[in-house]
This record gives sequence, C-alpha cells and structure tokens, in this order.
Amino acid sequence: MTQPVVLVVGSTMIDLIAYADRLPEAGETLVGTAFRMGFGGKGANQAVAAARFGARVAMVNTVGEDSYGAEYLANFAAQGVDTTYVRRVPGSSGVAPIWVDGAGMNRIIIVPGANLAVPAELGVEAVRALRPSVVVGQFEIPQTVTAAAFAEARALGIPTVLNPAPAADLDPALLAATDWLVPNEHEFALIGGGVLDGDEAAEDARIAAFGRRVGVSLIVTLGERGAAVLPLGGSVSRVAAVKVTAVDTTGAGDAFVGAFASGLALGWSAADAARLGCVFAADSVTRPGTQSSFADHAGAAAMLAQVRG
Repeated sequence: MTQPVVLVVGSTMIDLIAYADRLPEAGETLVGTAFRMGFGGKGANQAVAAARFGARVAMVNTVGEDSYGAEYLANFAAQGVDTTYVRRVPGSSGVAPIWVDGAGMNRIIIVPGANLAVPAELGVEAVRALRPSVVVGQFEIPQTVTAAAFAEARALGIPTVLNPAPAADLDPALLAATDWLVPNEHEFALIGGGVLDGDEAAEDARIAAFGRRVGVSLIVTLGERGAAVLPLGGSVSRVAAVKVTAVDTTGAGDAFVGAFASGLALGWSAADAARLGCVFAADSVTRPGTQSSFADHAGAAAMLAQVRG
C-alpha cells in the first residue's frame, strides 16, 4: 500500500505555558504552579499529530532567523516532518504565551512573527511536487497563502481540510476550495454558524443550515461532547467523545484535526476519521503540553486498530 501523504500549510509557534490554580483578573498578579516551553502552532501541531499515525507529512511554513527558528527545524526533524518547504526569513519566529488553569482550560495569545511571511507560491509548489493525499490549513498564516495551495489541490482532485482557527472571517476564495471545514463550537459561532447550546436537535439543525449555506462538508468539534459530522449533501451524525479526566486541553483541537486528516489520507470514511480524531484528542488532554501530550507511534497505532476494529 502506498504511504499516504499529508501536506500541512500552516504555522509554527513556540509555546510558553504558565500553569496556575486559577487565572488572574485584570490588574492582578498570581504565583503560578509550573512553566513549560514547547513546540506549538496549529499547523505544526497538526503535522506532528498526523505523523504519529505513520503518514509521510510535509510542512509549508516560514520560521525566523532567531534561535526559536533553528530549534523548530530540529524539532521537525526529530518528529519525522519533512521541511523541504519550510523557509527561514529575517525577524522573529512565532510565539504563543498560554495560561492553563487548575481545571485544564487554557487562554492563548499568539504572536505570528515569521508566519506572516509565508509566500503563496511555496504552498502551490509543494502541492504540485508532492501530490499529497490531503492538504490541511488553518488561520495562523495569511488566508491567501492557504487559498492558493487549496486551489491547486482542488485542481488536482486532492481533498482539503480547513481548521478556521483562530476564528476570523472566511476568505471566499479559500472557502470555495475547501472540502472539509473543521471548527470547534466557539469558532463555529464566530464564523456565523450560531451558538450551540447543548440541545442536540437544535444544534444539528443549525449545523445543517450552516453547511448548506457555505456549501462544504462540516465537522464541529464539541469537546467532551464529541463531534458532529455533516458530509456535503448528507445529514448530521454524532461521534461520541471518550470520557477522560482532563489535565491540559492545549492542542486538543489540533490533535483531532491531525488524526482526522490521517484517517482521510488512509481512505477512511469521514465518520471513522472523526472517531479517530476524538480518541486521539481525548488521550492528549490527559497529559500536559501540546505536541508533547500526543500519543507516540505505538499508541497511535493502537488507536488505529481500536477505531477500525
């Protein structure tokens, strides 16, 4: 069987994570309980997650000429992510200061830095050269860059997966080249889908209406409530979450997207790929950190077997 190829057009960030029993109010200073520095960025997280499932994964990005940029290139090499289409540019790499409270919930500020310098032609070049099984994008690099790569993928018949995070208005050109749109419930509300309040029937109707309006297949991740899956022209189905005790939810959405993309690259149905995403994401929140919280290759292989039975 040909090894599936996942191409991620997206961001890299150095995560600067502070833990505290509770988060400070305006003007308040608290003493935290721990600090970790790690590798993050939605695009890079999703690339590393996909690589855990045995896919060949390549990244399109720009990092700074600072020490963080050099460290990130070394991390990609260690994680088995192809950096042929990663460039270094003058200035700082992206950083993400993160606060995590005692319940494992987080608040994040991203400073994109070099991520804003990714050239659109780099993504197009990567799609043409690699002919990947699936192309994945997010909103931490300019949408025009992702739109160009997605348009090339669409022309070649390659499926595309867009995680609209951090939430922003959707570039019509990017939306037109998107096959699967994967927001969480908060992003779903912010991009115009409406608030999901826990009434499953009402939520499904709202998701179906939004899917018809934008004309793409849709997965809305719902945290501990699992995910709602809507293939284009189909009906909404639900995938249950795995019940776990959360330690740190940072990167859980990226874990889901990376695993989902891996499932699609393997030729799985969207429902099975979403189940894999839910299992992998749930496992990740039981450990602190972002990429460091993802299951290793052996754990990911066990999840593949578990979901496909």
